[in-house]
Parts: sequence; structure tokens; C-alpha cells
Amino acid sequence: MSTIDKQYIDVKCIKATQPIGPMFIGVIDSEDLEKITYADVRRLIEDSGNREIEDYIGIQRKLDTKRAKNEIGKYVNLVDATFPNSIILSISSENAQYIESEGILRILYKDDIAKVLDGQHRIAGFEYYNNQRGTFELIVTIYIDMELEDQAIVFATINKEQRNVSGSLVTDLFAFAESRSPQKTGHNIARALNNKENSPFYNKIKILGNADSSSETITQSTFVESLLKYITKDKQLDRDFYRRNKNKKNAKLDYVDSKDAERLFLRNIFIDDESDIKIAQILWNYFWAVQHKWPTAWNEVANNNILNKSTGFIALMRFFKLAYLSFNKPNEIITKEEFKSIFDLITLEEEDFNRQKYVPGGIGQSALYNDLKEQSGL
Repeated sequence: MSTIDKQYIDVKCIKATQPIGPMFIGVIDSEDLEKITYADVRRLIEDSGNREIEDYIGIQRKLDTKRAKNEIGKYVNLVDATFPNSIILSISSENAQYIESEGILRILYKDDIAKVLDGQHRIAGFEYYNNQRGTFELIVTIYIDMELEDQAIVFATINKEQRNVSGSLVTDLFAFAESRSPQKTGHNIARALNNKENSPFYNKIKILGNADSSSETITQSTFVESLLKYITKDKQLDRDFYRRNKNKKNAKLDYVDSKDAERLFLRNIFIDDESDIKIAQILWNYFWAVQHKWPTAWNEVANNNILNKSTGFIALMRFFKLAYLSFNKPNEIITKEEFKSIFDLITLEEEDFNRQKYVPGGIGQSALYNDLKEQSGL
């Protein structure tokens, strides 16, 4: 690695090709790495916002300055200090050029040209490095012109292993993906139903990036996962299909029939309706009937009320399949009144939806589902 008149950094690289795209693996002096990532790391320290990945995912990721100083800042000055793992960066092609004949990645020597996908604490620790330049080099993996969707997925993949990123975070990654996927459909429907006034889910879903609300009782992850089991057997394979065929206008997944048509009763609608409006409307109509039947239990947030929390919601989503299929109108929108006719048969009262009758968790979910099934006669 060399620095040319402080205008560029020349990094000897190995180019590796993976399905997500090419990456460049090399070594950069810690001082130079601090320079090109300074503003990105500083935004984490100051919590000043305007970081694309965090804004995209809808989270706040603030750098722990105490850890950077007291742990890493001390560690980098030890006689046997080492960081064997790669720091992962994303850089625009406006600021980096790969010279293939020389195996060199030429990077503009300028502040704020590299985004740190992983390794921000290690970089911040070098603010306290006391030894001279060139005595601590760091392994880097660099992506060039990486789409924001892919940056976010790399970020989440790394951090899910290390810090148990929530399921709702992973769900949220698909919000602005260019290609379709079951995950994106689930995300879009969750947000639409949560944001629309008069929706039975208005302000009930805990959407990442939104301020906490006392009315939010269902996580985005729970909502989406409960929905996707009726759309796909393998959400990653479906997503992969759409990404591979994103430039083919008429590319479609295969329709389901026979037993799969019952188990995945929303799949053919998902395939045909790229706007996702039909599935959203079916869910709206179904949960309108729930809300109409038990308005207090559905709308009221109380510790002992389980209907509008995961126990009640998951049981209702299991019952949703029976209710929808009972009308024998595949791929059609079942109306509010039709769903209401099923709930009219159920004798459960508002006060029945308590933690004593339906214990939170799988046991309570199964008990409520069985009661709904038995009382409705489905």
C-alpha cells in the first residue's frame, strides 16, 4: 500500500467474486483508514443522523465511545495487538478505481468517502494509537458501488450473528428493495395497515424507526412471519428468483395448486398482484370483523388482555386460513360481512381474552385457535 502525494491511496488487492458481486481484499494503514472513514465514524459518535444504512433500516446505531477509548484504544497500543478480521467498507466508484493490470485499488485520499459496514469501533480506537505511521495495518474488504439494499443486508448478516439483530430489523431491510420478494410484500402491507387511519391495525404494529407508542402491541416481525407462511415455502428462493429476473418484465413464479393451494392460499394472489393491494384488503376485512366482534379487547391496551398481542394475533392468523378457505372462493377478496358471518357464530366474550384463560405463548395460542375453530364449526 502506498500514498501518492496524499491524493490517492494505492491498495494492493485480491479481487474476489461472490454472488452479491465483486469485493477487493487488501491492507490499509490505520491512519489512512481513519482519514477516509472519519466522517462516517464521527456521525456514529455524535449520533448526528444522515447515515444511509441506519436511515434505510430505521434504526439508531451509536458508537460506544467508552469502549473505543477504554478497551480498543488501550488494546491497539499493546505489544501484541492484532485485528485478524477484515473491516468492511463500501466506496463509490467516483472515489475508487480498480487497476486490474496492476492489481491495485486506487482510493481518493479524502475524508468521508468510505462507509463502514463493520469495524467502526476498531477504527475509532485508533484515535488513541500512540505509535508512528505504518506500524499498524488493517485488513479491509471493500465493495464498490454496492446497492443500499445489499449494504444493509451485509450489515444485518454480520450484526445478527454478533449482536442478535431483531427479526423486525431483518424484515425492514426489504422496504426499498428494487425487486419483489415475499419479505418486501409483508413489510409493505404491515406499514400500510399500520399507517392507514380506520385500519384495524392503525398504530398497532411496532414499526422500526417509529417512536414508541403505547398502542403498539404486535411486532412487525410477528405480523410478517404470520403472513408469509401463507405466501411462500421458501422466501429466500422466491426473493432470489425476483432478483435474478428483475429485468425480465414477464417473469413469474409458478402458481400453486392442489394441497399447496390450500396451505399457501395467498400465493397465487401474491404472484398476480404486484401492488399487494388484494392481500392487504383481505387482511383488513378479516381483522375488521375481529375488531367489530370484540372492539374493547382488540383496541384496548392492557396487561391482562391478550387478543391484540402476539398470543391473540398468532391464533387469529392461524384461524384466518380456515376462515378464508371456508368460502371456497380462491384468489378472491372475502368481504367484511362474509368474515363477520363467521365471527357471529363464536361465543367468546370480551372478558375471555385474559392471560389466565389463554396463557401467553404457544399453549395460549393453540387454546384460542381451538376455541375459535370449535365454536365457528370450521
